[in-house]
Amino acid sequence: MRSSVTIRVNGRTHEVRADPDAPLLYVLRNNLDFKGSRFGCGNGDCGACTVMIDGHAVQSCTTPLWSVLANSGQEILTVEGLAADPIGALVREAFLEEQAAQCGYCINGIIISATALLKRIAQPSQAEILAALDRHLCRCGTHVRILRAIQRAIRLMAQGPLP
Repeated sequence: MRSSVTIRVNGRTHEVRADPDAPLLYVLRNNLDFKGSRFGCGNGDCGACTVMIDGHAVQSCTTPLWSVLANSGQEILTVEGLAADPIGALVREAFLEEQAAQCGYCINGIIISATALLKRIAQPSQAEILAALDRHLCRCGTHVRILRAIQRAIRLMAQGPLP
């Protein structure tokens, strides 16, 4: 049953016509054209679809649209919105500098999870970083560069105030 609902994505309110039970991922990609969140497994096990909801990394393929309606006050951040987020922009830059992406399929979700972690913990331990990345699957083998990029972002954050 399609109905008109309102959600907040990347700082803007969007009215969409969709089934409230539809996965958030489908609405982001098909209704709003935010293609950075990828369909991977459809079960929340690979992390390719990760978005941030109120500062927490969440798999959008298993998140029903009804759970993130704008009237609930929830804010969704996709990889497309990271440029406007000081920590997100810094994490994105660190991933570019460390050439942490290879095929690029998983990296958007990983960047979102790293940003969510650094918003909560400015100086996370190695164990906290690994826990934040636990739900992500990368088959290209750039794990060392991904960890180096997160460490670079941590160092950059420690150097001073963000814009």
